[in-house]
Amino acid sequence: MFHLQSLQQLQMLEKSLRKHIPKSLKVYGTVFHMNQGNPFKLKALVDEWPDFSTVVIRPQEQEMTDDFDHYTNTYLIFSKDLKKCQEFLGIAEVINWKQHLQIQSSQSSLGKVIENLVANNLGKVKHTQCILSMGFDTIKKLAPSLVDAKNFPINSVKPKSINPEVFKLSSLDVAHATLVNKMWSFGGNDRSQRFIERCIRTFPTFCLLGPEGSPVAWALMDHTGEMRMGGTVPQYRHQGLISYVAYSQIQALGKLGYPMYSHVDKANYIMQKVSSNMGNVPMPCHWNQWNCVPL
Repeated sequence: MFHLQSLQQLQMLEKSLRKHIPKSLKVYGTVFHMNQGNPFKLKALVDEWPDFSTVVIRPQEQEMTDDFDHYTNTYLIFSKDLKKCQEFLGIAEVINWKQHLQIQSSQSSLGKVIENLVANNLGKVKHTQCILSMGFDTIKKLAPSLVDAKNFPINSVKPKSINPEVFKLSSLDVAHATLVNKMWSFGGNDRSQRFIERCIRTFPTFCLLGPEGSPVAWALMDHTGEMRMGGTVPQYRHQGLISYVAYSQIQALGKLGYPMYSHVDKANYIMQKVSSNMGNVPMPCHWNQWNCVPL
């Protein structure tokens, strides 16, 4: 096991992961932000160096003090060899299987490996799979071969204007985390709220303030740099507000060179349409999350 700590090593890792996009996208996005200052204080572990077959991005041990906080206890994984991957993930210093945790990856093929390891550690696992999308400009920059190989339909549509006397483009405050948490399908509890608060403090956020001065639509980034947790309060839905916020987010972060990607539930056809209108392209692989619980 090798802990990559120097900027040179992390830059080499980022460059290597880029060659495997989109299957490495979730890990690549995380390492990209680690190289921009590592605001979430994550650590990168590989089984070998420099010719690694598996990479795991995880929090520092001192951050993982709550055995029941799977939002903090999150691991991002990419592997080129599933057999070696299972051996590596079985090392106690790599993953603490005694905690409630979640694993995220753009590789559905990791499912069997994770199921085996959870069974070996007498636990249970729940798999969530969603549509993984990447912004077309990001594809052209990071994975131009995808553009050459696929005839992508690009439906980028600029959202309709908002009434500046009613809505104001702004950023979220930590005090708004309660509202975001209430609306987030993966949240709704104290631990998810702490995670959202940390995301708001750490990364750029975008929202529209309504006439009352509180957010009516918003979009955030998580610790992997993914666009997540977007929402609109019920009374302001069907007005295109989330499209306006998402467009503003993509334009601003794209200028900073951030890789733009996100996921959408397979049953959420409204957000799939919004994502398509933003010029996001569904990837041939999926967004995967495995929630693992020891018994």
